[in-house]
Amino acid sequence: MSEPLSRAHALALDANDPLRDLRGEFLIPRHEGGEQTYFVGNSLGLQPRGAQAAVQEVMGQWATLAVEGHFTGPTQWLGYHRLVSGQLAQVVGALPSEVVAMNTLSVNLHLMMVSFYRPTAQRPVILMEAGAFPTDRHAVEAQIRFHGFDPADCLVEVQPDEAEGTISLQAIEQAIARHGARLALVLWPGVQYRTGQAFDLQAITTLARAQGANIGFDLAHSVGNLPLQLHEVAPDFAVWCHYKYLNSGPGAVAGAFIHERHHRDTTLPRFAGWWGHEEATRFQMAPQFVPSVGAEGWQLSNPPILGLAPLRASLDLFERAGMAALRDKSLALTGMLDALVQSRLPHVLERITPADSERRGCQLSLRVIGGRERGRALFEHLRAVGVLGDWREPDVIRISPTPLYNRYQDLHHFVDAVDAWARH
Repeated sequence: MSEPLSRAHALALDANDPLRDLRGEFLIPRHEGGEQTYFVGNSLGLQPRGAQAAVQEVMGQWATLAVEGHFTGPTQWLGYHRLVSGQLAQVVGALPSEVVAMNTLSVNLHLMMVSFYRPTAQRPVILMEAGAFPTDRHAVEAQIRFHGFDPADCLVEVQPDEAEGTISLQAIEQAIARHGARLALVLWPGVQYRTGQAFDLQAITTLARAQGANIGFDLAHSVGNLPLQLHEVAPDFAVWCHYKYLNSGPGAVAGAFIHERHHRDTTLPRFAGWWGHEEATRFQMAPQFVPSVGAEGWQLSNPPILGLAPLRASLDLFERAGMAALRDKSLALTGMLDALVQSRLPHVLERITPADSERRGCQLSLRVIGGRERGRALFEHLRAVGVLGDWREPDVIRISPTPLYNRYQDLHHFVDAVDAWARH
């Protein structure tokens, strides 16, 4: 038996990994004649080999059918967005009618707040985490101002209360209770982008509902990373991107979830567009807006077919693997990485992601001991030797072993490279 943290043990785990063949379905960047050790699936997922064929199929249809491509064949463009809805619903634990691939995350966030942030003089407040990803903070402040309120009074940010800058459920509960009578919307991440902390979506939804507030989630770092059950959890909405763990390319089409209880509520305000009009009468070109039933009713324009094509290729791989198996491997990979860092690099790196595996996904956020200058030096060294994580100011390197394509031996590449730098 090899030692659990030995390279030999890692190689044995790779050899017996039931998901090992999936790595071959991705194009791995090269470095000095070999494969780069890539840990940035939390920022931009690798390209599935099937993505190019999916895009070329659309290009071929455009070349040979032109406008008739909208209405011809099993992958006709008129309903192309539905080619991903079933598999996407499986990934996020929703009904197919509750999800739609459209726009980008920031656009979708604004569209959802049009419907679900309805402030009054008595209830004008949005509650979110302090240090949220800038797009969320910008969108929330803009929406508050748009409605004629002051963010200084109507934006509540829950401060970290745990040692490494993470936020306890108790702190969230206290904040929601404290502001409950004035809360219009709770907007919360599934996984906090900088710390990698994962949150209990069901508990937060229950807390918001108890105060009469709407609840929405930014799942940019959750979709494809953690098993989700959005239909059962039943927030009002959720938004996410597809270019991270869903491997759909830079600037990929994003996604949105609207719970089915809202699907036939025509009193909900929304920014309407032609593609959200019911399909049966869309081409009658009538002036009255009749929304499609379901999340599709929040669409604005016809979807970018070339942008949706890579998502189809990626979702095929998720269906092949299954989220349960991916989560099992993710727990093992990130657990081993954590143990290796604690064992071999405690003088170099300090984990700020929660130690409890239930409170994190595959990302470990590692603070470089010694400050920003030392941190940047380590980051540049890793990049120079072909080990790629990503940098977050002022002193954090994020490393995300992604179970679709990362291996156990990759963890040793990272730890060995850090150790060699520290010894130099």
